[in-house]
Amino acid sequence: MKRIKIKITGKVQGVFFRVHIKAFAIHNMINGYAINAKDGSLEVVAEGEDKKILELIEYCKKGPEDALVELLDIEEQTYKNEFKDFSIN
Repeated sequence: MKRIKIKITGKVQGVFFRVHIKAFAIHNMINGYAINAKDGSLEVVAEGEDKKILELIEYCKKGPEDALVELLDIEEQTYKNEFKDFSIN
């Protein structure tokens, strides 16, 4: 199992990115959250099977149709089994 924190920058707010990530996460049994940051970026913390987390990273590189991802900053963290589901805040 794996846990990551992703900071996504670019045109990532106001394009339903969090909603799309939540749907992807639920479909792939990934728990965690997505939140809009004050600096205009999107922060995602996710826990799940290694393969599914890698698929989430690939999804975040492009995002939904109206998004324009400029940069992904990925931080691997210690898996904590902290979340029961995936939420958007």
